[in-house]
Amino acid sequence: MSKIEPITPQGHDALLKEFRFLKDVEKPQVNREKQVAAQQGDRSENAEYHAAKEKLRHIDKRLFYLNSMIEKSQIIDPSELEHSRINFGSTITLLDLDSDSEERYTICGVLESEPENGLISVHAPLSRAMLGKVEEDAFIVALPLGKKEYEVVKIEYIPIFSLKKNIRSEADFSFK
Repeated sequence: MSKIEPITPQGHDALLKEFRFLKDVEKPQVNREKQVAAQQGDRSENAEYHAAKEKLRHIDKRLFYLNSMIEKSQIIDPSELEHSRINFGSTITLLDLDSDSEERYTICGVLESEPENGLISVHAPLSRAMLGKVEEDAFIVALPLGKKEYEVVKIEYIPIFSLKKNIRSEADFSFK
């Protein structure tokens, strides 16, 4: 059984948008490029033909991956969840008890995560350690650089896509 992947409605829409673009626009266009290149003669020394074939392989791999993610995604709307306890979609302010500094994280789906911007996957060790906690709970989590001790300062809901800095567009989907 494959693992279910939680995703927001906006994240799911972005997955579908990329899948449709690659399937309906990009792949037919690259197929046409391949056909034009094939008509130029000897395929063994035809760089344009080989480049188009390689692009098609990349597109097919990406389509396979996206289809797999779409099939195993479970759409969860964090705006409809209770955020008095840490849940999918919660934005959490933590106090690092070792350094006495505050950190802020939002728990999201794998494909929506941007760890460098505080958007961490629901599967990350820190996320798993936080789920279900309430304000003022303290906990210890084993991270790659060692154990850290935190206290939950604040739990709130902020829409994930309003926090994202790397939102992909059709220009990013293309294999040019």
